[in-house]
Amino acid sequence: MDQLWAPWRGKFIEGSKTQGCIFCDLPRAGDDKKTLILYRGAEAFVIMNAYPYAAGHLMVAPFRHAARLADLSRSERAEVMDLAARCEAALTAAMKPEGFNAGFNLGKAAGAGVEAHLHCHIVPRWVGDTNFMPVLSDTRVINQSLEEIYDRLKEYFK
Repeated sequence: MDQLWAPWRGKFIEGSKTQGCIFCDLPRAGDDKKTLILYRGAEAFVIMNAYPYAAGHLMVAPFRHAARLADLSRSERAEVMDLAARCEAALTAAMKPEGFNAGFNLGKAAGAGVEAHLHCHIVPRWVGDTNFMPVLSDTRVINQSLEEIYDRLKEYFK
């Protein structure tokens, strides 16, 4: 079995947390580029992950604070999934990945770093995109800055 190792995530998961909820607070900040928000829908939004597993790692979250899929309205669930599909299309066009990991981490035991506000991860993947660096030197190699990737993807969310 192949394994995806992301040891740097432990620092995020176990580190001190800011007060509030990033998925509630960041949309209210008013600076989408600074907060890495690529798109705002009626009930959900697309944001880049500041601690990406891979270049282009996106998340879709409802604006309303909710922890479980069952807590969302039918229209919120539909928009989250529609935006996830839009993320897949945008990443495919902009970055040409060879595959994707997509899904929800619901609850701390499932790996949720922000367990009180559900969000869907869309992670573009390429054959051989992981290497020895994260395991041996606690260093992740992302070949582009978040700002470059934001600018590259933003055009697909107009």
